[in-house]
Amino acid sequence: MLKTLRALNAAGVLGINERNSQYVMRCNPRRLYPLVDNKVATKSLALAAEMAVPELYGVVSSQADARQLGDIIGERDSFVIKPACGSGGDGIVVIDGRRKGRFRSIGGRLIALDELTHHVSNIVGGQYSLTGAPDSAIVEYCVRFDPLFEQLSFRGVPDIRVVVYRGYPAMAMVRLPTQASDGKANLHQGAVGTGIDLATGHTLGGVQGNARIDEHPDTGFPIAGVAVPSWSFILESAARCFDVTGLGYLGVDMVIDRDLGPLILELNARPGLNIQIANGAGLRPRLDRIDAAADPALDAETRVAFSVAEFGVGT
Repeated sequence: MLKTLRALNAAGVLGINERNSQYVMRCNPRRLYPLVDNKVATKSLALAAEMAVPELYGVVSSQADARQLGDIIGERDSFVIKPACGSGGDGIVVIDGRRKGRFRSIGGRLIALDELTHHVSNIVGGQYSLTGAPDSAIVEYCVRFDPLFEQLSFRGVPDIRVVVYRGYPAMAMVRLPTQASDGKANLHQGAVGTGIDLATGHTLGGVQGNARIDEHPDTGFPIAGVAVPSWSFILESAARCFDVTGLGYLGVDMVIDRDLGPLILELNARPGLNIQIANGAGLRPRLDRIDAAADPALDAETRVAFSVAEFGVGT
């Protein structure tokens, strides 16, 4: 065990205790957490900065409002319901069609409006919130994935996570939905994590759980070598989130809609560390390099150029 810990430390792998004490607590003032812990606040912040986000259809903030869910949905046959203060993908329901008066989830299950209303009521009651406190349910636009990812996803929409430190993109990955994850881009539920070369925007090898994989487990399509569209724009948008929030260490989650292009999905003040496994590299050397040479006062484009030059594969 000690030998393994020493090997991980030598490889620059960042552990959760070090992440919390040296980066999250030091770089993220607690007063700023509500900007990213509440998805409604995050959406408002991004819109004020003229950054694209999925359209908000409505917010349910009380048990009485839950009965109005049918009015919020209207005639829409696709939408997403999620907790405003949830985490880890828990409580998210993605609807991509209707059939015989019921709604079809991306997993293929048919759900009645009463069941959706009950789920929203549970969200409002705090079942999925970070602290267990009463919450709000968001009903928003259901992203349609770019055709590029059709062979790299099981039903759901892949998302892109960029870890940004002091305004500089440090590492990125794309999370690919699988049958095991029920079409959700959540690594803890069985999605595939795939590293991305910051310099080129091309995908690297993949990982599912703790196993390295070369092909998507459901489609058999090779994971590496896929060029992520609008890569420079994605990196600059992620870097700008530092300017918008004031958080020095954060995860920026984005999706690429087939019609609307890149959209900011959510921000995270305590981004997980599986991104290191997906990239086959430790975060600490990159964070140290940023501390040694970077200037957070520079504009986002210049900060991105630094990251691309320093952290691209082979550099």
